[in-house]
Amino acid sequence: MNRRQALGALGAASVTSACATVRTGAQSTERPNILWLVSEDNNPFIGAYGDRLARTPNIDALAREGILYRNVYSNAPVCAPSRFCLLTGIHPETAGPAHHMRAEASLPEFIGTYPEYLRRAGYYCTNNEKTDYNCKIEPDAIWNASSEDAHYRNRPQGAPFMAVFNSMITHESRLFGPTEGSVKPEDIDLPAFLPDTPEIRQDYASYYNMMERMDGWVGDHLRQLEEAGLAEDTIVFYYSDNGGCLPRSKRYCYEEGHRVALAVRVPEKWRHLAPVAAGSEIAAPVSFIDFVPTLLSLTGQAQPSEMPGKAFLGQNIADPKVYAFGMRNRMDERYDFIRTVTDGRYRYIRNYMPHRPLGQVNAFPWMLKSYASWHSQYLSGDLPAVQARFFEPKPFEEFYDLAVDPDEVDNLADAPGAGAEAMKAMRAALDRHMLSINDNGFIPEGSPLEGYLASRQPGAYPLEEIMQIAAGAAAGTATLSSLTSELQSANEVVRYWAATGLLIRANAATPAAASIRAALEAEPSLQVRSVLAEALTHVGEPEAGVAELARLVASDADKPVRLMALNSLTYIADPVAAMPMVRRLTEDRGYLGRAATYLVRKVDGTFDPYVPLLPPRE
Repeated sequence: MNRRQALGALGAASVTSACATVRTGAQSTERPNILWLVSEDNNPFIGAYGDRLARTPNIDALAREGILYRNVYSNAPVCAPSRFCLLTGIHPETAGPAHHMRAEASLPEFIGTYPEYLRRAGYYCTNNEKTDYNCKIEPDAIWNASSEDAHYRNRPQGAPFMAVFNSMITHESRLFGPTEGSVKPEDIDLPAFLPDTPEIRQDYASYYNMMERMDGWVGDHLRQLEEAGLAEDTIVFYYSDNGGCLPRSKRYCYEEGHRVALAVRVPEKWRHLAPVAAGSEIAAPVSFIDFVPTLLSLTGQAQPSEMPGKAFLGQNIADPKVYAFGMRNRMDERYDFIRTVTDGRYRYIRNYMPHRPLGQVNAFPWMLKSYASWHSQYLSGDLPAVQARFFEPKPFEEFYDLAVDPDEVDNLADAPGAGAEAMKAMRAALDRHMLSINDNGFIPEGSPLEGYLASRQPGAYPLEEIMQIAAGAAAGTATLSSLTSELQSANEVVRYWAATGLLIRANAATPAAASIRAALEAEPSLQVRSVLAEALTHVGEPEAGVAELARLVASDADKPVRLMALNSLTYIADPVAAMPMVRRLTEDRGYLGRAATYLVRKVDGTFDPYVPLLPPRE
């Protein structure tokens, strides 16, 4: 029996041995119960946050009776990497491929999960029912119960509990059709980055109406707690698993992608575990990386050294944070690489793949009529620059003053004005953060260098050097001679970023065409070959580049390699020679099929944003 099996085998006897005394009708515990009420895909469209259209009386009451955290951020703007962070207390990008959407990271044995820690301390831990942890974890091995029937009422008598309930009411998929309710499309004030179309107005109205229904779900759980006589013994958290799902939110590193609500009610009995009085608000940034340390602090346990977060409740409350960090890499079938940091007033964003548009066509979100409408307007040439920007290449850096520009449309990176010092500090803070967590984001997906342990082997992943090369590649400051020289490096990641730098330069890299061709002929890494092949198509050798990409698509290589090649073919001028191989992949029901279907329709001239790219449901 390994460590995980041993922890997973904690049973009622071990729980009861550490539990509290019992009184008639209600529970009296030595440690608080903890209840997490988690909704899907929500920004703070909530009355307590000042939203005039929101109808969220239960969450508003929870905030009045507890603590409202004003600036709370998921570490990734999508569920699976965020849930990895919430489960383990470590950043997904420190344990690749957990930073990619729907991946399976391997955890070293010494990294635990919060249900394991809490069960070891005597808690009865239940999850109802979403997992989606982005790593090789068996839910039944870490929870006492993880199912649609999991509930704290099933605990052994007197045992303290940690219970998680997840609501799908507001999930992105619920916007595939309208939700009627008290908020109407004409009530909406749209952000400046979106056009004013009926479809976009309807999705905003539907989102508010879904929020109202979800608030009713929160109220139901709070009433259940009261009726069970457990409210005075239970600390209640309400939060969302990532930011919202309206256009330019989920999957994107802006406020609406990362910012979530958090209200925590701490009953009088446990008031000493809260930093402020009931009814207070806290403006200092809080990040999902802080949640597991907070659980450990609430339950009287030491924080392991590998956890970088800061407890914001409990016996070991840390000093307030200055910054919250965020990230994205592959989202579904589309590759990108973005890092970001905010202090609640400013947001700094760094785009390591500026040659890719922010709004790459992505089958799942394009099921929303609002995305289809926005993209249709762009294809018709009907958008002003501020709204068209989503579909065009990105700058290397973005910087926004959220106090005066909450829509994040006025990029101050080249002229930050009064925020110049803040931008300088954030740029440096982001570099320090990436180095401190050994950010795996620079490693191409599927590389043997990827992973918590593999990337930490001596000499395997010289991150400081790689960060300098990648920044020069993405910013356009590296010279062609330095990039071609780095193509000869013994390190795969160095070669990958040298190739990416040449690709970003497009036809400006034509003087390096011979070096790119020679590097492709010698390159052993399939991921690097994909980038070099795409670069060749921009420097006068399109036939050779397309042929290599077609070979990668048709190969039996791992899915990340074929997906990278499909993405490359999507952005070259003439991929026709590769289309026989691409068409075969349209039958795939995963990410390969989605990417291939879009590419086929684009080449055939049949792409319509309103026609789903997803295969019909069986």
